[in-house]
Parts: sequence; C-alpha cells; structure tokens
Amino acid sequence: MESALLSASHFTTTTLLKSEREVAGGRVAVTKLQSSFYGKEINSHALFIRNFSAVKRIHLTVTSAMRRKLVKKETIVPDPDYRIPIVLLGLSGGLFYAENLPAAVPIGLLGLLLLFQTTRVRFVFDDEALEVKVGEQLEESGENVFVGGKNRWKYSSFLNWELWWPTFPILVYFKENQTKPEGQVHFFPVIFNGKQLYDVMVERCGPSKTSGPK
Repeated sequence: MESALLSASHFTTTTLLKSEREVAGGRVAVTKLQSSFYGKEINSHALFIRNFSAVKRIHLTVTSAMRRKLVKKETIVPDPDYRIPIVLLGLSGGLFYAENLPAAVPIGLLGLLLLFQTTRVRFVFDDEALEVKVGEQLEESGENVFVGGKNRWKYSSFLNWELWWPTFPILVYFKENQTKPEGQVHFFPVIFNGKQLYDVMVERCGPSKTSGPK
C-alpha cells in the first residue's frame, strides 16, 4: 500500500513537473513568437521611415532645382566709359600740335568714332545671353556687319574670353560656337565700365584665365 502511494506520488510529481516545463516551454515559445513578431514590425517601421526620408530628400532636391531654374537673373547693362575716346582725342590733339598730321588724323577719327559709339552702344547681359543693343531704349542693333547673324550670344556658347588690360581695360575678346561650330572670335573696345563688365562676364560666362581690372 505504501509502495503504491509512493509510486502514485512520484507519478503525480513527475507529471506536474513535466506540465510545468511544457507550460514554461509554451510561454517561452509564445514569448519568442511575440518577440519575433514585434521585431519584424519594428524593422518594417524603420524601413518605412528610411524610405520616407529618402523620398523627402529627393523631393527637396527637385524642388530646389526647380526654384533655381525659375528664378531669373537680373538684366545688367554696364555704364558707359569715355576714357578711351578721350585719350585718343587728346593724343590726336598732341600730334596735331606737333604737326604730325599723318598720325593725328586717323587717331582723331578713331577717337570721334568711339566717342559716338560710347553714347549709343550698350552691352546687355540678360538671363541667358549677351546682346549688343543701341540707344537709351536699348533697341536691337541688327545683324553683325562682320560675321553676320544677330548680335546676341548665349552664355553657354562661350568657349573663352579675355579682357585686356587689367589696370586699364581697352579691349574685350571672346570666342563662341553659336555663330560657327568651330568657334567665332569677337573683339570690342571697352567703352563701358571695365570693372562692371569684368564682374558680369565672370558671373555669366565663367572666370577669365588671365585678365581682370584692379
């Protein structure tokens, strides 16, 4: 009888321990399952946040680029500068005084021509191109008498340019491939404010290699 009771007690204890382990194991399994589920949920949430951040950055970049494209640059017209024609006329007067007429006449005529051109010719730098215009109302100057075509050249067509000389600019040179694919060279006397001309050329056409007024 006692032996039977001990056996039953041992069986009961063993069964309870086994049940507790199963229950405990079940709790662990459930806990692991819950932990795995929440981990996937957290990872999915983090992935969503990263994707949303990437999309937001792309949107901001595109918006910024569009705003820059929509904002137009102001039109700049350098002031006229009469120093070159005045210097030429003064030199011509000195040569006349020295009775050197063969030199005085052409220099004097060049001075008068540049004086007249300074009063009417303007370099107009708009949002996309440099254009030569005339008069106070900035009228079109027509076709270029030397190479043909309109006196308007897009900044994107400029291959290089220079301003001679830094301390006293008298000549501006630039080469563009709008008129001819192989490039067309242009020379203009600097009958405008040299500093203003240099600054706007650098801004719109890129920096000059060697020249610039000081």
